[in-house]
Amino acid sequence: MPATKPVLIGLILGAAAGCTVGPTYHPPAPNVPAQYSGAAPAGQSLERWWTVFGDPELQALVERGLRNNRDLQTALSRVRVAREQRTIAAASLIPNLDATSGYNRSLGSSNVILPLSSLAGSSSGSSGSGGSTSKSSATTGRAVSPELASGSDGGGTGSSPAGRGGTGAGQPGGPASPFGEGGLPGVTTNLYQAGFDAVWEIDVFGGTRRQIEAATAEAGAAEEAARAARVSLVAEIAENYFQMRAAQLRVLIARRNFTSQQSTLQIADDKFKSGLGDEANVARLTAQLRTTQAGIPALQTQEATSRHQIEHLVGEFPDVLRSELESPLELQPLPPTLPAGVPSDLLRRRPDIRQAERELAAATAEIGVATAQLFPQFSLTGSAGLDSSTLKNLPDWSSRYYSIAPGIRWPILEWGRLHAQVRVENEQQQQSLLAYQNAVALALKDVEDALVRYRAEMERHAALASAVEQSQRAEMLESQTYASGLSDELATLDADRTVYQSQDALAQSDVALRTDLVSLYKALGGGWEIN
Repeated sequence: MPATKPVLIGLILGAAAGCTVGPTYHPPAPNVPAQYSGAAPAGQSLERWWTVFGDPELQALVERGLRNNRDLQTALSRVRVAREQRTIAAASLIPNLDATSGYNRSLGSSNVILPLSSLAGSSSGSSGSGGSTSKSSATTGRAVSPELASGSDGGGTGSSPAGRGGTGAGQPGGPASPFGEGGLPGVTTNLYQAGFDAVWEIDVFGGTRRQIEAATAEAGAAEEAARAARVSLVAEIAENYFQMRAAQLRVLIARRNFTSQQSTLQIADDKFKSGLGDEANVARLTAQLRTTQAGIPALQTQEATSRHQIEHLVGEFPDVLRSELESPLELQPLPPTLPAGVPSDLLRRRPDIRQAERELAAATAEIGVATAQLFPQFSLTGSAGLDSSTLKNLPDWSSRYYSIAPGIRWPILEWGRLHAQVRVENEQQQQSLLAYQNAVALALKDVEDALVRYRAEMERHAALASAVEQSQRAEMLESQTYASGLSDELATLDADRTVYQSQDALAQSDVALRTDLVSLYKALGGGWEIN
């Protein structure tokens, strides 16, 4: 090998450690408030927040959903795909190396006419149109070595099985050899071949490295999307569970209220029939009774649809969990403190913010990928192996061949398109930055909204709890008055109905309070463990 070749190859290899074009990514650092509006509550552990409700059934449903939910499994599959795509991108940094071997047997056409000058180096040879000239040329041509017909000249330029050079007539511009597709006219040849072919696209300006950077960021975004799916899944299971339990409790209250109203209506109707009552009062009580009766199927439907949604979320078919969930359970008291913490925690806990940040990193790397296309593309192609017309001579050192071919490609006439692509990637990076900023702002809004709703519902719940307490006291006093003969049964039944109405309102507030707390946990990004 000439002395200049190692120098040239060394320069190309050295260039592979060159610069990396495009902007270097730095994670954004948005300004967020120091605390949420009002007094900042103390933070709690958010990894398994559903356990604070003290409900073993809810905990079992959440664990089942995390194992079996199909949407979550799909999100995890996307993570695995993104990681493999990153592996594919990283493979571009190393050369492509193919092992080749094969056998070729060829017979050249006897009707191919060769100029004598191509064989003897003379300019006086001619190929006539008569048969004798053709025979003479063919006869002379057979003096050429069989290896020449198949290209086994040590350089591997013939019709080898590996496809190096080739004499195929299907190539653009027609046959690559004057001998035709089969080789030397009238000659049968053999070629045994074994070797390696290699191609290396040298990453001089860092385009491939930016592709790997983008693929790594996209894999991270897929991981965060899976975490977001997990957070949403747990929250949705909990919300539907509390709605189901509230519907079950309200059905019981409505049935008790319906029974009480039936008794009240019966008394009023008896008085009316005896001439002591008012028909309008009977009609009014009848309307109240039918209204209460009409509300029971709606509550039963809400219970069933909430249960069906839970079954879907945990990967089951409808009514599979009916026997497990049909018995009403008393809801446990809520935790005494809120889990809000400080706003800066959102930046590292909310999966959608983390996903947006990784997408911004990927978009930044894509600018470098597009920018690298403006610069020359360097490649190194080579092959090495053994060629022989006889199998026994294939292992001989004299059967060796090699080829090394550095190359440069620079699409200078495509600069308009390539510059436009760089501008496109810059705009997409700006869109990703705005999406990240919007994700941060939306996260802060979600938490503030959840805190406002929860605190307002706490006040409403306290008032309703007091109303239940007072209505029960009133019912007790009416019962005592009735027992002493100072009032009739209607007053006692009216007091009972007031108790049921207050209990129903409190049950609705109970589920609203719990779903608001679930929304707060979801807004804070709870439901997964920070690595």
